[in-house]
Amino acid sequence: MKFFAKSLAIAGLTLSAAVAVPATAQVQGNVATVDTARVVIGTTAFQTAYQQISTTYQSQIDTRRARNQERQTLLQQLDTNNDNQLDEAEQAAAANATQTTRIQAIDQEIQTLTAQIDGARVYAVEQILMQYSASLQEVVQAQSIQMIVSPDAIIYAPPQADISQQVTAALNAKVPSVTIVPAQGWQPNRNSVAVFQQIQQVLLQAQAIQQAQAAQQQQQQPAAQAPEGR
Repeated sequence: MKFFAKSLAIAGLTLSAAVAVPATAQVQGNVATVDTARVVIGTTAFQTAYQQISTTYQSQIDTRRARNQERQTLLQQLDTNNDNQLDEAEQAAAANATQTTRIQAIDQEIQTLTAQIDGARVYAVEQILMQYSASLQEVVQAQSIQMIVSPDAIIYAPPQADISQQVTAALNAKVPSVTIVPAQGWQPNRNSVAVFQQIQQVLLQAQAIQQAQAAQQQQQQPAAQAPEGR
């Protein structure tokens, strides 16, 4: 197994994970990569939790969407030259406008709603991560892996070097489900927030790709022919 690496720096077990690395590790090829965000996304517990959050917090999600639309409408009213941005003159005029006061109130409400929704998501992710290190260590020992590196530290690695799916399977066995309502007084830890942010980026990128593919397919569809006249 050959790697062309920009860096083989070892990360902590809670994120990229690593074990002791003898000098012969690269020669033997017992090196692997693992994508923590993709591991978590692939778990049954994560997918079920996100679906439950979409249902349980549907009211907050709908309200946030409505407030964002209202905010956009108010901003358009302040954009007097219709260039989709507020220049200095428009900002000065907006300082005393009733729309500005409303926008500030909307921003605070959106922030509160987002904290509730994302808090539930981080809480779910955190419960899964509690068993991440143990699951990773299980795969590392089973495959006699001597070194773990982050995928973004590698220019090229063969597909079999990626053990993300195996770690996901181990996590599924250890964490079949999680709860989505944070406990009273719960505060997320820094690692959980960092992984959650990575997950959100992955999901947004996947959504953007799907939208682009759908738009491309729609453009490629032949135009419907008008019915022939009699």
